[in-house]
Amino acid sequence: MPVRTQPENTLTPIPVPECSPRKYCGCVRAEDLDEKFPVVKIDSNALDAVRLLAEHRLNGLVVVTDTSETPFAVLPASQVVRFIVPGYVQDDPGLASVVTESMADHAAEKLGGKTIRDMLPKQRQHIPVAEADDTIIEVAEVMARLRSPLVAVVKDGKLHGVITASRLLSAALKEE
Repeated sequence: MPVRTQPENTLTPIPVPECSPRKYCGCVRAEDLDEKFPVVKIDSNALDAVRLLAEHRLNGLVVVTDTSETPFAVLPASQVVRFIVPGYVQDDPGLASVVTESMADHAAEKLGGKTIRDMLPKQRQHIPVAEADDTIIEVAEVMARLRSPLVAVVKDGKLHGVITASRLLSAALKEE
């Protein structure tokens, strides 16, 4: 089996401005914490997106439409895992112990020919978004309320960067 050094290049990352490192002080704003993060388009190949999640050990991806740099959705890695688990196992978790390894090996096949749009919930969810000038507490509130592993930060209506839960916690600990 050939070794892949990079996933197929069907995902087009959208550049996010570099954020300068700042010393955390009394009033940390979202734009002080955000960082570059992979962004994918809604009609990108699902399997390539999953490879991106796995290879970079990401806990989610920001999804944009093909025509906009405005966040459309956040796709948590947990949603991707849910997508590959058969529905009957989700309905009856006891069946997970009887699913054979060969059945588990076919999980990736379930993503073949699918797009990110196919993995998103049918009903549009609230998007975990913060304004660039939001405080760390406002970002934490959005993350907690929407149970999202990351929050997209927008400035002037465009994606500025992303704050992950681990980055937010790290900043909160420095605030003490």
